Amino acid sequence: MSEKSNARELIVSTAARLFFSQGYHATGLNQIIKESGTPKGSLYHYFPSGKEELAHVCIEKANQHILQVFEETFAAHDNTGDAIQQFIHDLADETEAAGFTGFLPFSFWAAVETSCISQQLRIACQGVFADWQQIIKKHLLLDGMGEDKARDTALLIISMMEGALIISLTNQDKQPLLTAADYLSVAAKNAI
Repeated sequence: MSEKSNARELIVSTAARLFFSQGYHATGLNQIIKESGTPKGSLYHYFPSGKEELAHVCIEKANQHILQVFEETFAAHDNTGDAIQQFIHDLADETEAAGFTGFLPFSFWAAVETSCISQQLRIACQGVFADWQQIIKKHLLLDGMGEDKARDTALLIISMMEGALIISLTNQDKQPLLTAADYLSVAAKNAI
């Protein structure tokens, strides 16, 4: 990897970590530059529009990662209910291992925090949730669920998962995620 592309990747990975751990508003460009160890000129070279452009790239990167994890989890299970349960159990374990700190739910840092200040970021967040809903819906359809029910169930899964994550982080307890996982697994299986 060239030094220049390495600088870009360092900036993006540092910004993503900071956005997920402390939020968009609490993360400044100077902090990103300092913690990434890259020159200020590199940040403005790769992201001439500044923080909003960088956040957009981080949202896209996070989305690609989550979609990959969804696909890997679906591939390892015979049905969507079991896959969703595993996905959320893994999220609960990661949350607990991080000491219930170090990251914010996507719905908080990206969707809620940025959608009121930036139309571009709001649209990017809409795309993320639509992608998540689509991938879950696709697997529910493969399980034999009807189109409308699959769409609605996928939205329910995303909503409960994100909500349970917020409660787990607030309570510093993974039980809300585990409870959501169990109920959503049953909902995915019984809705067929």
